[in-house]
Amino acid sequence: MTVVIKIGGSIVSEGLYPGILEDIAKSVKEKFVIVHGGGNEVSKYQKSLGKEPVFVTSPEGIRSRYTDRETVDIYNMVMRKIGSEMALKLSSLGLRSVSLSGIDGGTLVAERKKKLVIIDERGRKRIIDGGYTGRIKEANPGLLNLLLENGFVPVVSPVAVSYEWEPLNVDGDRAAAAVAAAVKATALVIFTNVDGVIIDGKVKEKMTVIEAKETIARVGPGMDKKIMACVEAVEAGVKEGIIANGRVNSPFSNAMNGLRTVISNE
Repeated sequence: MTVVIKIGGSIVSEGLYPGILEDIAKSVKEKFVIVHGGGNEVSKYQKSLGKEPVFVTSPEGIRSRYTDRETVDIYNMVMRKIGSEMALKLSSLGLRSVSLSGIDGGTLVAERKKKLVIIDERGRKRIIDGGYTGRIKEANPGLLNLLLENGFVPVVSPVAVSYEWEPLNVDGDRAAAAVAAAVKATALVIFTNVDGVIIDGKVKEKMTVIEAKETIARVGPGMDKKIMACVEAVEAGVKEGIIANGRVNSPFSNAMNGLRTVISNE
């Protein structure tokens, strides 16, 4: 059995991921893959280089980073840096680990978005160039399975390769869902900075895929993609998608048995 664990960018930017990795190292008995975010770190590096981050919002209300060529190079650099740091931490815990991006071994293949439909500052729809943002089309498990079978922990950065052999920025949560489906994981666990999907002030502890789809429009930016990722994973054969708080003590144990949101077919 394999578990895919997504460590969100909010956890990375708060410097909390070492504690999560320590808990995972002592708690997870199955094979596992780490997929990580790091959007806030990318923004920080962009600003340090004199480039202001740009975000756009789709007509559906989904907010994402606008990625031109310079930005995708920064994104790739920062994500690989984060992945290397996580692999180093896992190694210090006695787990052999390999940091890679979705480009390596064609692990994540995405279609470059030629055009983006956005809502501008006046609330009007507008079409802009798609830049270097991608929509994942394929997740190839060959390299991941090779590492898992030989006792390594893969740490995957959400950078994909396009059909034109270009690096593309892809959403980390949905990259984790694609990885979970590819390696036939039993669970996708997404760590974020809240206890789960919060509706009317309370954590929704269980949702079917149908309920989850209906909930997407009721949550804020960021959580919508996490719900989508869990839905995509479950529809692809993963038993359950779990959204849990990475800030708590023993976060993995909490994700399995404590306060969290579980999305499944049941």
